[in-house]
Amino acid sequence: MNSVSAIAGRWAPRVITVFTAAVFLDSLRFKFTNHPNTQEIFGRLDTWATSLGAPGLFDVTGLFSQYVIGTGELIASSLLIAGMLLPSYRYLQAVGAAIGVAIMSGAISFHLFTPLGVDPNNDGGGLFVAACFVWLGSVSMLIIRRKELSLVAGRLAALVRPYVPAS
Repeated sequence: MNSVSAIAGRWAPRVITVFTAAVFLDSLRFKFTNHPNTQEIFGRLDTWATSLGAPGLFDVTGLFSQYVIGTGELIASSLLIAGMLLPSYRYLQAVGAAIGVAIMSGAISFHLFTPLGVDPNNDGGGLFVAACFVWLGSVSMLIIRRKELSLVAGRLAALVRPYVPAS
């Protein structure tokens, strides 16, 4: 391994973790305080869901409320940071990144395929661009931590695999 790839291999996970966690944690002040921008975004999504026969889906008590999404972002950030600070728990970064990919896949999809659009806050699409970068960072972290992700997946599979006693 040459020195450039060694440096990238050492620092890339840290940079991705700090960036992703910073974006997620910064968004919590909007989601958890019921900021008007958050009300606008989730209100538009709930109106759209209502038109499809799923009222309340994005409401403050809904399955995909700002509080549920914010909690997922908080958990993802916590796992990413814990995996960075505790090398023996590096696999937590894979789990945090997987949560990040799931949340950001939803965010990007809702921006692109609903009336929400890519610029719901009239900020030049900054929220959408941030979602895209966080998604890319999370996917990159999954690639970097693919061995750890495989370990986690194997452990989860063992938990749900039915017990078959030896004959």
